[in-house]
Amino acid sequence: MVASKSKACGRSWGPAAGREPPLDLPIPNLLNTSLVILVAASAVGLLWLASRLDSTLAVLGVGIAFSYLMLSDYALLHEATHDNLHQQPRWNHVGGVITGIFFLAPFSMIRVTHQGHHQRNRTDDEIFDLYYEGGWFLKCCQWYATLLGLFWPCIPVCAVLFAICPRTIGLKLFSGPPFGNANVKDITPADLVRIRFELLLTLAVFAGMFWLLDLRWQSVAILYACFSLNWSTRQYVGHAFSQRDIIEGAFNLRHNVVVSKILLHGEWDLSHHRHPEVSWYYLPTISRDDEPRPSYARHYWRQWLGPRPVSEPPPDPVGTCSRAKGERRPVEAPSANAPAG
Repeated sequence: MVASKSKACGRSWGPAAGREPPLDLPIPNLLNTSLVILVAASAVGLLWLASRLDSTLAVLGVGIAFSYLMLSDYALLHEATHDNLHQQPRWNHVGGVITGIFFLAPFSMIRVTHQGHHQRNRTDDEIFDLYYEGGWFLKCCQWYATLLGLFWPCIPVCAVLFAICPRTIGLKLFSGPPFGNANVKDITPADLVRIRFELLLTLAVFAGMFWLLDLRWQSVAILYACFSLNWSTRQYVGHAFSQRDIIEGAFNLRHNVVVSKILLHGEWDLSHHRHPEVSWYYLPTISRDDEPRPSYARHYWRQWLGPRPVSEPPPDPVGTCSRAKGERRPVEAPSANAPAG
């Protein structure tokens, strides 16, 4: 009973796992807050710089830098969806809203859909890399559109659409196969209130930046197009072709130290799914040393070979596992190679 409950809630300890409950690891509040401020300020600076340049190639160069900066922005946004950005729920929410503004999507919507991802991982609702008989063509359309950068634009567009017309959330086009996201069905009326507020806040922030910094919409569009490609094309690399298991259906990939820092150790996706309550800071320290770590680059390029036919039965989606505000789950003590900062 204990092991079953642990697995249903996304934990990987207990008698069945052969592991003891790990020790508590604190959220690096000051580091995360500093990163949020640094990333937001840098994003504003790059948007301003790109709007001062006349050369399209120069703007593209800024766009590449912007795309990697925004990978860190999303990594911080992701931390906030798990209450791992700050120990205090209020500040965690503020940080999530700020990072969501520059991601151009409401934090409240990302939070709901990402928690849904942890409940439905590798189910039929989330096998973007696999297809059933007769579904190859549509799956390829979805798969290659994601790899070519078209995933991210759907998020702000859908956020606006859901806020204006909530009935669209239940339409198969948005929440069912082959192109919908089943996680949007978890959005509640209370979530919609917050989503609308955050959309208006995002509009106000960008309107203020365009006015005060004299931003050029063409340059802003180029920067976000660069980010869209960089973010979208790598979104499923940690799950592609993994086993069909809610928790174990992910990989800890091997990446170079620079990009690992940019991603805030986002390549440690299996460790994250086993311990979603653990801060990014500790992910490299809580994995087992004997587990394989495929090359990130090699695994990424494998995706371009296209989706594969289904060969395993789907796992059952788990129930919602909420956590009380401020509660910290136990996690393993860091190993000797714990990160220094």
